[in-house]
Amino acid sequence: MEGNNDDKIVCQKILDKLGLTNYQIGKTKVFLRAGQMADLDARRREVLQRAAKTIQRKIRKHLARKNFFLLRKSAIHIQSLCRGMLARKTYEMIRREASAIKIQKTLRMYFARKLYLQQKMAAVTLQAGLHAMSARKEFRFRRETKAATLIQADYKEAKEEVMKLRKQLLEMQIQVQNAEAAIRKEREATKKAIAEAPPIVKETPIPGEDTTKVDPLTAEVEQLKALLQAEREACEAARKAQEESLKRNEELVKKVEVAEKEMERLQDTVQRLEEKNLNLEEECKVLWQQAIVMSDTAKKMAMLPNRNLFQENQELLIKSISQDLGFSRGRPIAACLMYECLLHWRSFEVERTSIFDRIIQTIGTCIETSQDNNDTLAYWFSNSSTLLLLLQKTLKSSGAVHSTAHRRRTPSSALFSKLPSVRGTPQNISRALLGGRQVEAKYPALLFKQQLTACLEKIYGMIRDNLKEEISPLLGLCIQVPRTSRASLRKGTRSHANPQAHQNLMAHWQSIVKSLTTYLNIMKSNFVPPLLVRKVFVQVFSFINVQLFNSFLLRRECCSFSNGEYVKAGLAELEQWCFDTDEFAGSAWNELKHSRQAVGFLVIHQKPKKTLEEITKNLCPELSIQQVYRISTMYWDDKYGTHSVSSEVIRSMRVKMSEEANCQTENSFLLDDDSSIPFTVDDISKSITEVETSDLDLPPLIRENSGFPFLHRRNEFSIV
Repeated sequence: MEGNNDDKIVCQKILDKLGLTNYQIGKTKVFLRAGQMADLDARRREVLQRAAKTIQRKIRKHLARKNFFLLRKSAIHIQSLCRGMLARKTYEMIRREASAIKIQKTLRMYFARKLYLQQKMAAVTLQAGLHAMSARKEFRFRRETKAATLIQADYKEAKEEVMKLRKQLLEMQIQVQNAEAAIRKEREATKKAIAEAPPIVKETPIPGEDTTKVDPLTAEVEQLKALLQAEREACEAARKAQEESLKRNEELVKKVEVAEKEMERLQDTVQRLEEKNLNLEEECKVLWQQAIVMSDTAKKMAMLPNRNLFQENQELLIKSISQDLGFSRGRPIAACLMYECLLHWRSFEVERTSIFDRIIQTIGTCIETSQDNNDTLAYWFSNSSTLLLLLQKTLKSSGAVHSTAHRRRTPSSALFSKLPSVRGTPQNISRALLGGRQVEAKYPALLFKQQLTACLEKIYGMIRDNLKEEISPLLGLCIQVPRTSRASLRKGTRSHANPQAHQNLMAHWQSIVKSLTTYLNIMKSNFVPPLLVRKVFVQVFSFINVQLFNSFLLRRECCSFSNGEYVKAGLAELEQWCFDTDEFAGSAWNELKHSRQAVGFLVIHQKPKKTLEEITKNLCPELSIQQVYRISTMYWDDKYGTHSVSSEVIRSMRVKMSEEANCQTENSFLLDDDSSIPFTVDDISKSITEVETSDLDLPPLIRENSGFPFLHRRNEFSIV
């Protein structure tokens, strides 16, 4: 149409482009055939519609673009605000975290410094005591060494003096012997001279020549008499000297005996000093510990008049044990804390006290508010059993008669007798210090033990019943094989034909295993004694056995071959679980013997060939005749079409049942679930080793309070 404005040509081009034929163009009009005007209107509408759509598209595009820019601007604004808010929050969080870290660092530094100063003070005190003890020991050793040296010197001098006296005595004895020998020789010579002397004659007048011969003889006789007198005097002097030497010898012997006795006395003294030194060392050690105990006892005595402070300590203990204090090296902190406090406060030995009732009320409140919380129940299960074990090991009846042998009073006991006694003799205090834990229990303590036993049995029943309630609906699904899966089981074997179907079938049994594992992990994490864990699972498996076996006896749809295979596969899952947890649940597998034998009877082939003796003795020894008869008559094979036992065996069973009819009651073939408590306090005491209650991780309420110094002191003793 460019360059040509003729209306006819324009109309003709329009009509040709539209494909219209048999039209005529007049001067001012265009003549069309019938229907062609409608085509033109249709084409006109199409053009208008396209134009309208284009306009609408453009308008929508413009509006959408305008809205997009508006939304983008709003989004950018919102994002900027959000980023700003998040940045402010992040900054605030970083600032708070930095502040918290700084506060924690300062607090940890404070606690570390406080603990360090306490330990330093304790170390300095111990070192001062040890240095003083060492100095006293060194002083005693030097003093005893000096005394021993003096004693040895005196002993040596006495020994030398005795040796000198003995030597002098020997010399005197030799001199006496020589003198006696000389006297004997002189006597013999005198006797010989007298014997050889001429006889005495009367004087006669003789002539003068004879007088000259007599005078020399008379002079010789006089000389002999003088010599005899001299010998007699010498003999008398020797005799006197001998007597003096004998007396002196006796005196020397007495001195020697005295010296020997003095030596023995000195040796006894040295030995006694050595023994006394050892005793003093022992006494110093005991006194050191005794001083600590007496300081705690003095503090306790100072606190006894202040009844309010004692009540505050009890309140703090109750408040602490009402929280979950956790465990320290496998020991429940709450039980050990209660035991140590009750033992230190001598609550077991008083006639009236309210602390026992408050502890029982606290435990009961925690149990009642957490009946469905198995973790809390297991926590108190562990605490109750541990506290009951400690009471069992500690308490003894006040009526028991104890005889003690009379012992000689030792220096240590004499020393202890000088110390003040607090509600008992020093021997009792030292016995408690040295680990003697047995105390005379009064009625409140014995009643507390009974109430604690009841709490333990209640917690045990709640955990066991919770597990039963959890697996009970699953057991209803595990007793009979689902109908949707029977077809998949009939196509082949259970484990190879359709693994997915087998997995779906085992889902309920695996849920039971999962529940058992969950409860086991809860009790293990709370350090429940293995004996009690085993008792729980033994009774739960007994419950499973009762439910399964009674279903076989009461529901015919459960006594099918495929259902036997289904239950057998589930029992295999339980057997594997028992094998994996043999320490805690190994013996529980024996509780399923009725169900295992019933399932074994359902899945065996060629039942008609089995005799009654083979069935009762080999296949089902635990089942009664009535139970075997019930299963045999209700059995049906939905998989292979096999038959039950022969009619002859059925008749034999009826005969035996008729013989035993007088001894059986109605529905005596059903099993009963035993809900009794299968353990005693003595069983727990025999199965659990000793529990050490010292060196605990004390809770903050107790650790930061000054009313429990004995707990800190026991920790220091165990660290040393």
